Formats: sequence, structure tokens, C-alpha cells
Amino acid sequence: MRILLTNDDGIEAEGLRHLVDWARGLGEVCIFAPKTQQSAKSRSIQIHGDGFEVKKVDLFGGIEAYSVDSTPADCVRVAILGMKKQFDLAISGVNNGPNLGADIHYSGTVAACFEAAQQGTRAMAVSAAFNSFENAVKNLPRVYEEIGRRRMFDFAQILNVNFPVEGDGILITRMGPAIYSDDFDFLPDGTVKPRLVSLYDGTADFALDTDATMSGYITITPLSNDLTDFSAFERIKKKVG
Repeated sequence: MRILLTNDDGIEAEGLRHLVDWARGLGEVCIFAPKTQQSAKSRSIQIHGDGFEVKKVDLFGGIEAYSVDSTPADCVRVAILGMKKQFDLAISGVNNGPNLGADIHYSGTVAACFEAAQQGTRAMAVSAAFNSFENAVKNLPRVYEEIGRRRMFDFAQILNVNFPVEGDGILITRMGPAIYSDDFDFLPDGTVKPRLVSLYDGTADFALDTDATMSGYITITPLSNDLTDFSAFERIKKKVG
């Protein structure tokens, strides 16, 4: 199996090293990861200017790896569209911090998976609790085995996996509401500084990735590039179509 690895925390991030250590046992691994921190860059790509650096690096014990001075989505685009490489699976992570609920719209980790899926490659985003990779490292092999056992990629091109600080139970979930927002501090020098605000209210609806992960469950959420609101689509067709 040919596997593309990427992330949004940067090519020297601890989480990527954990991912490499595990994924190299699954097949032929190739790494395209951002040169610098790219969290919350969503699906941003560079299409203007003078281009960006793509540099082959030797950071992972002989595994083919490239540092890309751009976003996670561009990492995937360079690998598949630029270098014409073909992969059976793309894995993004292990992210330092959860990617849950509506906040995944901002996530560079998940955006890399959306890009891979758009290019015809099934993809899995993997995220751990902030500064706590132990549970993800311990349970990732078992989660991947469960994904294979239940043939989840037969039904979804993208799977979003989140690990809590502690907890071994696995739940299949849907995307919950946002758990973070921002307030903004307007500074005397004219700059504006965002300040993270938690929205999580402590509910326990285990059908939602937010509540289930916050309550100590490993969650697997199937995602899709198709943003169609099918309920609205059908209602509008009935009313005016």
C-alpha cells in the first residue's frame, strides 16, 4: 500500500513522527508536510506570487520526505498533481489538539484529507488531545483495524478520527457544533489579536464527535466533500422544481 503522510503542525512536529513510526509498518510511506506551522489554514492554497519552496529532506530515517513552504492542501496538491504520485491512502496528523465539530472547517489537518479525497485518494485525519499523544499512539493501530474490519472506506472517502486524553472506547459519530470561537483584543498599536474562547457546554450527546470525544471516547466521523444541503435540495425541488 502506498501512503501519503502530511499534517498542519509542520514537518518537524512530534505528532508527525508518531504517525510515521506507525504508518511505515503499513506499506510504502511518502511524506509531504508544511515547512512551518499551518494550523487553521483550512483549505487555503497559493495561486499567486512567485511560487513556493518544495525541498527534499532527510528527517525520517530514509523515508522519502518533502518540506513544502505552503499549506497542507498544497502539500497534497504538490504530491498528487505536481509530482504525479499515486497513493492508496492519505493520513494527516497526528494533530496536536482535537479537530471536532464545526471547527473542522478551519482545520488544516482535515483540509488535507478533503484535498486528497478530491484527487481520488481516500483519507484519514488523526488528532490527539493538546500536548497528549500517548492515547493516540496506543490506540491508533486498533482504530485502524476497526476501520478495516467494518470496511468504513467502502462508504466514506474521508474519516476524521479524534483521540481523547484517556479512553479506549470507539464510537462512530457525526459532526457536532463548534467548540471554540474567538474574541478580539484591539491593541494600541492598531493590531488586532484573536483570543480563543471555549463554547463547549458539557453536554453528553454521544452521537456527536464533540461530546463523545470530550467524554473520553475515540470518535470516527465520516466526512464528505459534497457540501450540498440535501434536505433543502429536496424541499426546494418539491416547492419550485
